[in-house]
Amino acid sequence: MDFFTWFIIPLEMSRENLYNVASMINYRLVINGPTALEGEVSVSGAKNASLPELAASILTGEKCVLERVPEIEDIKTMLTAIRDIGGSADLDSNRVEIKMDRLVSPIVKREISETSRSSILILGPLIARNGYAKVAMPGGCDIGDRNINYHIEGLRRMGVNIDTEQEKGYIIAESKRLKGIDFVFPGKTVTGTENILMASVLAEGETILKNCAVEPEVTDLAEYLVSMGAEIDGIGTDMLVIKGKSSLHGASHSVIPDRIEAGTYLIAACFKGNNIKIKGGNPGHIKSVLDILGNIGCRITSDNGIMSVSKGELKNGIHVETEPFPGFPTDLQAQLTTLMTQIEGISSIRENIFNNRFKHAIELNKLGADIEISENKSIIKGRTHLTGAYVRATDLRASASLVLAGLLAEGKTVIDNSYQLFRGYEDMHIKLNKIGADIKVIEV
Repeated sequence: MDFFTWFIIPLEMSRENLYNVASMINYRLVINGPTALEGEVSVSGAKNASLPELAASILTGEKCVLERVPEIEDIKTMLTAIRDIGGSADLDSNRVEIKMDRLVSPIVKREISETSRSSILILGPLIARNGYAKVAMPGGCDIGDRNINYHIEGLRRMGVNIDTEQEKGYIIAESKRLKGIDFVFPGKTVTGTENILMASVLAEGETILKNCAVEPEVTDLAEYLVSMGAEIDGIGTDMLVIKGKSSLHGASHSVIPDRIEAGTYLIAACFKGNNIKIKGGNPGHIKSVLDILGNIGCRITSDNGIMSVSKGELKNGIHVETEPFPGFPTDLQAQLTTLMTQIEGISSIRENIFNNRFKHAIELNKLGADIEISENKSIIKGRTHLTGAYVRATDLRASASLVLAGLLAEGKTVIDNSYQLFRGYEDMHIKLNKIGADIKVIEV
């Protein structure tokens, strides 16, 4: 028996039961490799669009419906938070119905917030609708500083009295009616843009937000708010002009495809021996990824909603830097690192978004990679032969990079703390197993 006594969770186990298990215990992935992957993988709805849109649904007392919501652990956590404050929220077959006709409690508990950073997205809508909110400081992936100063500064400018010291670990916010503001974000922030945007749609007067994040998920949120009756100009640009309304109404909306999931499978398709087609992704949302993969010798074509990869010999090492959209996304940095271990020569990635996002490199080195970290830059020496080993997922995207490495490695790879993977990827092990992978979910 390897490492511990394990019990295999049947792969046909329902998502609901699997995620109930994930919330109570840890579990592992066991990958037998190397395996050649061939077939089609479908892209789920975007986690990072679904989460703010679920939060935005509490801005109205009428029923809202969201389609293409991924059935993942972070979504489950957000739905729990919404139910705790009084809303009804049911998820079935990637469809969520939300209605909050009355608020029961304005408190987002610490045990909710510490598992997912997305809980901070409730702050803006809750203070806008209720005038009072008490939200625990957010947790989530340990990938570096992700300050909420811009959220706090923007809300204070809108007339919100915020106390972060009165009760340790909580943000306490109070305001009779939010006021429109002219506000420049000091730096690019996706969740900050989303939080202030959601608050402003119910504020009195006009709000002008400048230096906004322009990620596709922000655009999708804005379009959802418009369908609820909000008036927003400049959608898709870095300046948003919002005319506040006294109320919003219910709406239905289909979430955009997850560009990070699509990018993860595209990177997997670039490995030697793999022939993967990706269905349902939006190439326009990952142009920077397509450009980088093209530069190393992989040609991606899109036809009838399906992306295909053709590849020759992967070129010598390249240099990549993470940047806000439309630049290369930080959420694909770890996965690209795994691919770089298979490219001849020396490659490097400079991380410009988070200051602690190279923990996956330590784990990849256990599998045989040759990666050095120098401040905010990783230097990857390829091409290296990977061998199965015991590793630990340190965060959501790191877990995906280890799965990709496990599919390449010779022998058995055991990934501990695999709860992280199920926070952001819908049925990754099932999708990959259908196209040739050998991945088992193990209960500790």
